[in-house]
Amino acid sequence: MRVPLSWLREYVDLPATETGRDVQARLVSAGLEVERVERLGADLKGPLVVGRVLTIEELEGFKKPIRFCTVDVGTANGTGEPQEIVCGARNFAVGDKVVVVLPGAVLPGDFAIAARKTYGKTSHGMICSGDELGMGDDGSGGIIVLPPEHEVGTDAIELLELVDEVLDIAVTPDRGYALSMRGVAREAATAYGLPLRDPALLDVPGPNAFGHPVEVSDRQGCDRFTARTVTGLAPETGSPIWLQRRLQKAGMRPISLAVDITNYVMLELGQPLHAYDRSRIQGAIGVRRAEPGEKLTTLDGTKRTLDAEDLVITDDRGPIGLAGVMGGANTEIDDTEGTTTEVVIEAAHFDPISIARTARRHKLASEASKRFERGVDPEAAAAAAQRTVDLLVLLAGGTADAGVTQITAPSAPHTITIPANHPDKVAGVDYGRETVVRRLQQVGCDVYGQDELLVTVPSWRPDLSDPNDLAEEVIRLEGYENLPSTLPRPPAGLGLTDRQRLHRRVGRALAGAGYVEALNYPFIGTEVLDQLGLEADDPRRTLVRLVNPLSDEEPAMRTTLLPGLLGALRRNDGRGSHDLALFETGLVFRPTGRERKAERLSVDRRPTDEEIAGVDAALPRQPRRAAVVLAGAREQAGWWGKGRPADWADAVEAARTVAREAGVELTVRGDRHAPWHPGRCAALYATVDGEETLVGHAGELHPRVIKALHLPERSCAMEIELDLLERAGAGALQAPRISAFPVATQDVALVVSRDVPAADVEAALREGAGELLESVRLFDVYESEQLGGDRKSLAYALRFRANDRTLTVDEASAARDTAVALAGERTGAVLRS
Repeated sequence: MRVPLSWLREYVDLPATETGRDVQARLVSAGLEVERVERLGADLKGPLVVGRVLTIEELEGFKKPIRFCTVDVGTANGTGEPQEIVCGARNFAVGDKVVVVLPGAVLPGDFAIAARKTYGKTSHGMICSGDELGMGDDGSGGIIVLPPEHEVGTDAIELLELVDEVLDIAVTPDRGYALSMRGVAREAATAYGLPLRDPALLDVPGPNAFGHPVEVSDRQGCDRFTARTVTGLAPETGSPIWLQRRLQKAGMRPISLAVDITNYVMLELGQPLHAYDRSRIQGAIGVRRAEPGEKLTTLDGTKRTLDAEDLVITDDRGPIGLAGVMGGANTEIDDTEGTTTEVVIEAAHFDPISIARTARRHKLASEASKRFERGVDPEAAAAAAQRTVDLLVLLAGGTADAGVTQITAPSAPHTITIPANHPDKVAGVDYGRETVVRRLQQVGCDVYGQDELLVTVPSWRPDLSDPNDLAEEVIRLEGYENLPSTLPRPPAGLGLTDRQRLHRRVGRALAGAGYVEALNYPFIGTEVLDQLGLEADDPRRTLVRLVNPLSDEEPAMRTTLLPGLLGALRRNDGRGSHDLALFETGLVFRPTGRERKAERLSVDRRPTDEEIAGVDAALPRQPRRAAVVLAGAREQAGWWGKGRPADWADAVEAARTVAREAGVELTVRGDRHAPWHPGRCAALYATVDGEETLVGHAGELHPRVIKALHLPERSCAMEIELDLLERAGAGALQAPRISAFPVATQDVALVVSRDVPAADVEAALREGAGELLESVRLFDVYESEQLGGDRKSLAYALRFRANDRTLTVDEASAARDTAVALAGERTGAVLRS
């Protein structure tokens, strides 16, 4: 919301010495987020005056049209003689009043004006456009042509209100009232302790039977509808300068008088309005839900297919507007031919949720929808309609029709019961009853009672719904900066949980292994699951869908970490980083189907254990996982030797790196599991609660997945569940015992069938070697015709060591032979000769 300081002073008598920065500080202290103060015309220097065009000479022989003009600027140039000016614009004629900047002036952007020779003539100044004066877009795209009543030589800086300060306020969703001059003025009046001149306090005639007929069939979607009619408008009348300038300073473009007035009143009171050309309305105005498949062409020229949940404004022909979002083109005020002489003013109150969903569904955010979805004062509709009628009568020469249509659904004011000392308890400050009552009255509340206060919330504050909201109002108006700074005192002995420690260790270990952490939003859509090649019955397709997603393309919570990581891999590769190793640790969301609806908890006390358990039961299972993705070179080439690309083995090693942090030894077996390549996919197992359990997968991604996601060739990935690893671990990590005795190394090469997993052979060697085995490592895999087409050789290095003695050759050999024998018994392995 852009708030011109000159406009704000109309409602609050701010001290004349107060600058925009001073007002910003007061409003920030009161809780409004004033992002910046824009000083309009701060670098503007006159003379800048009103001139009348006397003559125009067309200059020939140039690539673009050039005009040599003489302009009467009165005595502003010191001589009273006509000013000679060269100009390229063509939207003015002889006799028009224009804005002239004379030599010696400085325009915005430190643009100094001086007499200069151009196109064979000497130009003594400029005829100005709105952009050159920093006025913004006025829709004309050319020279400013002023109304004829302005005197020649008048100071145009004051006339055009070029010097001002504008507060740029970022309005949070709970403070919709601040999207109006009325709301900001109320905050300013409270901050300065000054009275407010409320622009909504108008004499409004009561409803009667002579107004334009209105039929509201959906009272839940539209609980108030006011219609007023103005006739006899002069269609050629344009918006006065003061009205155009206020709209421009507030960030809106002037269009036509009727439209400008509705926009002006919306900015002033916060109530969106719409003006219909009465001659284009057929029958009664209606409010209903759209029928599926109905069409409407909105004011932006787009033909839209309506949804059954859309709230629409209709006449006898069908929809003529999207309620609270945008009007239809078939009842638009004609600002081109100037034929509109009668208008019907709509001032209604619509359901915020309905408007927000319609605006999002049609990707049609408007100034009106932005206000309705945050909450508009329903009591202001009649006043806004009256204010619009008054301005149309005053500025367009119209006549207010005696008919007033007003449809109102019965409603009671919202009341809240709050202990008088509740804000004291929330803030830890002794405010006292008198301060609490005074601050709530400044907000607009009616307050009754002594120790127990009965508070009636004002209609323009729908965000005040419970005692803590009222406590926040008291605290912010008293000043957040006045709250004492006290540090909490946690009880001794608390710290990170085992789960948190494992999470941090895994992150450090992967970073130390050369991976870069890439955090991603936890949202996905079904399209990426198709691209990953998941089967229709894959559990990862069972999603938790959001009621109010940030993006319609990603409306659900992730069931795997891979979509976000692969998206980061694709973006970085597309931007020139081709050797990538990324990781992420975080939660995934796996619904069980047994979740139940959660009850809304009270905020005036700590929830009971049963209530917390009920909330937990409504949540899906949320295991913590770790995942990595790799592409390009894993080891760079250089003078030290050849590099090598990342492959499936690196992904498996990343899983082992994660498992080591939990003190877990992984078992690796071949598997077929999307999105991995069926021949290069490893299933990762660990012993959890005494049973071998699948904890993750690693390997090279399927070529179809790589093509669908536009990833680098041979990209690899790993995903593993940290919660299962924590359960599989032995608790706190123990430092390895270091023996002072030497190691005995024995190498064995075993020939097995080609389909025997190396992990099975290794498991048998470990078990057969007994307690003396320190480690076993596969260091070679060999295949040849000599071994047979269906055989392979696996070479292992066995390290033996005792803690209390030096092993003899016989002891090491015996342990090796026992290990080989058990491997042969279980896997059919034989020593390679």
